Parts: sequence; C-alpha cells; structure tokens
Amino acid sequence: MPSSPPRARFRPRRHAQSSHPREREARARAGRGCDSAGHRGRPCPVPVASPILSAGCRPCLGDRVSHDVTWSGIRQTSTHTAQRSFLIRRPSGTVPGTVWTPVRRPGPVPTVLLGHGGSGHRHSDRIVSMAAQFTSAGYAAAAIDGPYHGERLRSPLTPAEYQAQIAAEGIGQVLDRIADDWVTTSNLLAEADVADGTRLAYFGLSMGTRFGLATAVALGPALRCAVFGKFGLRSAAALNPALHAPDRALRDASRITAPVLFHLQWEDDLFPRAGQLDLFDAFAGAEKELHAFTGRHGHTPRHAPGLWQSFITRHLAPPRRGQSTSL
Repeated sequence: MPSSPPRARFRPRRHAQSSHPREREARARAGRGCDSAGHRGRPCPVPVASPILSAGCRPCLGDRVSHDVTWSGIRQTSTHTAQRSFLIRRPSGTVPGTVWTPVRRPGPVPTVLLGHGGSGHRHSDRIVSMAAQFTSAGYAAAAIDGPYHGERLRSPLTPAEYQAQIAAEGIGQVLDRIADDWVTTSNLLAEADVADGTRLAYFGLSMGTRFGLATAVALGPALRCAVFGKFGLRSAAALNPALHAPDRALRDASRITAPVLFHLQWEDDLFPRAGQLDLFDAFAGAEKELHAFTGRHGHTPRHAPGLWQSFITRHLAPPRRGQSTSL
C-alpha cells in the first residue's frame, strides 16, 4: 500500500456548521424548534436533517446518547459518502473515531467496523477506500484509532515503540480495552440512529486481527461476519515477545461463531503459516473461508479487497422475500 499523505489533526468542534446539502437545506427552513429537551422551543444549531445524526442535534442528542462524545462537522467526500469524526471520552482514555454514511440512505443501516493494521490509523488509505465502497453499497462504516496509534498520540510511534507500550500495559489489558472501545463506538452509532446495532461486520488484518478477535467476542450476536488474517498463533522474532498471547487468541477464536473469511499470505514472514492455519481451525462457526495468496506479510493482491467486501456485503444484506441472503 502507498504511504498516506500528511493529514490535518482533528480538532473537535461542537455545533460545526456543516456544508452538507441536507443540512444547508434544513438551515434554510430554520424557524422550527428542536423537539429534544436541550433546545425545546428554540432553533436547533445543528439541524435534525443531518444524514449522520438524524435523531437530533448535539448536544440535543445527548438527551438520548449516554456517552461523553464530541462530534466534528459533516463533510461530504463524494456523491454517495458523508464523513464525520468523533471523540469519545472514556475512563480508560479518549477514543478518536470516524463514521462514513451513505448520503442517499437514511439510517440506521448495517455497519462495518474497520480495524487498521500496525503503524496505521483510522484514515489509512485502505480504511478510507473500503469505507467508500461500503457506503456506495448503502452501508455505513466506522473506524477508530487503535491503542498507541493515530490521534491517541501526540506523534506517531515506531513499531518497536508502540509494541513496547502495549507490552508495558499488558497485552490482555489492551485487548480488553480495544474491545470495550469498539463496543462503546457501536453503541454510540446505534443510539445516534446511524448503525443498525443488530447487523455489524468487522474487518481487520494483522494488528486488526490481533485486536479484532477480542472485539468480535465482545460484539456477540450483533456480529454477522468478520474478515481476519495475516495473524496467527506463532510470531517472528522481530515482534515483541510480550505481545504473544496464543492462549488468548485460541480462546477468543473458539467463541466466534459468526461466518469468517481468513486471508493468508503463504510466505508470511511475521506470522508463520502453520500458526495462521491453527488459528483458522479454532474458529467455531460452521461457515468459514480460507483465502491463501503467495507473498510475504506486506503483500496484498489487488483483487483481495473485492473478496473481503463481497463476503461482508453478502452477510450484511437483509433477507429478501423469496430469495436467499446472497447478493
């Protein structure tokens, strides 16, 4: 993957005046008051026509959403995608996130949770590209920065540095924390009428799988499918040994019953093939697919993202009368 261009740091703002067409139209019709308690009888600073916060403005939305969260303004990134960032404050620290929603399909909609890889962030090229593909199909997508990554930090860490930070906190503690962060994020989006909280998918390779196994367990029956890969029960000497937790990975995998697609690089130089196959065997669901490709850990065939996306949309698509759930 090409390296991401430099990006501006997200600075949360309350009541940002979005340039999204539906919000401009709503402001043009201003004069009617917001129905929520926060602005009852007064005009709403952020109109209720927002495609991302359709249930009310912020802080009006706080009447229903029990999270300490700040939202940025909505930005329409294409004809079919609206983007909004948020910052959740939790006792364990802040959780920076972004949600992408389909412009022409009101929520709540099935949602894909996108986990980035090591040294990445929630706006990595692959994450943004996949979010655009899912919104064009009528689904929402969300991503958060992983522990010791992205805007959780003042400046990026090297692989050795962030691995040392995870080791110092304890790998088990970090896995529990990121799982809780994802559950909090999905609950927030469901309460905001963005996500259908009963139809979620998870995608994450490498570190995205390391963190995603615990996340998938925490999501429970709301998880309809997951794409994992480039991770296993054995690891190369180049990785900090304190991150190696095969018993936890096995235990989590054995509790995941949702359909799984597993992406394997045959000559993976960070997570040996045998350990990845052992992990694949541990998934407890009746439906799982193994897709193996030649190449090392850093290689991803160009057509692989299409396979991931087809798998996810097939399982998120609602049943049609007289038809199967396949697209």
